[in-house]
Amino acid sequence: MGQRQLVVFARVLLENPSILILDEATASVDPFTETQIQDALEKTIKGRSSIIIAHRLWTVRRVDRIIVLDHGKIVEEGNHEELMK
Repeated sequence: MGQRQLVVFARVLLENPSILILDEATASVDPFTETQIQDALEKTIKGRSSIIIAHRLWTVRRVDRIIVLDHGKIVEEGNHEELMK
């Protein structure tokens, strides 16, 4: 599954969309590959609206704003540093 996610991710990068929506983009990859994807994502999401759905807070540590949902309701909001306090 991880290899399939990498192929899909590469296709997204080639299309260069103005809005990017990622749903558990790194869920099935090993930690090394996840770090590589995160590095690529940091460059990819600059200058565009992005929605990143993730269960691990570490996955979205570099984004401007994180919204934490619980049963469809916003329970926390902030950047990674603020939410880790």
